[in-house]
Amino acid sequence: MIDQKTFNNKSTHPLQTWEWGEFRKTWGNKVVRFPFGQITIHKIPFLPYKIGIFVKGLKPNKNQLSTLKEYASKNKIFFIKLEPNFVPKNRKQKEELIKLLQKQGCKKGRRLFTPQTFWIDLTKSEEELLKSFSSKTRYNIRLSEKKGIVIKEDNSDRAFRKYLELTFLTAKRQGFFAHTKKYHELMWKILKSANISHLLVASYKGEILTTWILFVWKDFLYYPYGASSNKFKNLMANNLIMWEAIKFGKKLNLKTFDLWGKEEGKGFTRFKEGYNPQVVEFIGTWDLIINKPIYYIYRTVESIRWFILKKMSFLKSHG
Repeated sequence: MIDQKTFNNKSTHPLQTWEWGEFRKTWGNKVVRFPFGQITIHKIPFLPYKIGIFVKGLKPNKNQLSTLKEYASKNKIFFIKLEPNFVPKNRKQKEELIKLLQKQGCKKGRRLFTPQTFWIDLTKSEEELLKSFSSKTRYNIRLSEKKGIVIKEDNSDRAFRKYLELTFLTAKRQGFFAHTKKYHELMWKILKSANISHLLVASYKGEILTTWILFVWKDFLYYPYGASSNKFKNLMANNLIMWEAIKFGKKLNLKTFDLWGKEEGKGFTRFKEGYNPQVVEFIGTWDLIINKPIYYIYRTVESIRWFILKKMSFLKSHG
């Protein structure tokens, strides 16, 4: 029997906390916990087969992979998607780990999270950090302060409702997928009660323009969700809220701010780059294959589905 305290002591990421597992169970997923982490189980519609997803877990080893394979083979799970929260120290360590994964039956898979992310060193002084930012980023921070943008932590129901409103407006405006209202509400309720999630808001003359949900876990600060209004864009509230998020992490004596991903060519990646973060690369996404015939059929269907979705998205944006 795995207890909550022991489980969380080993966890290195918010998505591998006991509380995140409870949220996923409330959302409707089956969650299976092992001494090295938890996986979520996802059913394939109209078929008896299932997929396991193991994101942000500990560094893979032979015992971990053998345990997962044994569980999967007994429960009609035809593959488990692995995205370890592990950054190899050097090329040799990365190659050795890839060799282990391949030997245990893993194949590179379609990613859920980006293989790279940005880290900001929160142990540096505010002066050092500010000096390291791009000149444009520093200018926008000063402009936002001068124009009267106010940033504060606000975990109230009112602020969270505004976060939801802005999330769906932003998703519609930028054409990206957003989780449902219920998903966000359950996640916020469970993680807020555990003091993992915090809501930062940027306001102008009392009106909330930007909302960011931050996660705090161990000595890391994370930025998983953000949304903003299209109003008063010239006031650069996003630049100031990032700076205040950094200071928020420093006040909590955290060591690293993880900006939750790096995607080439995206506007928000360029925005993050203005804060001079370190680029770090994880081991990537690997599918631990249990049933090869079903897995390859699934991957073929998945590829067709993504092709159609991308085609529809292109036609919609150019219609």
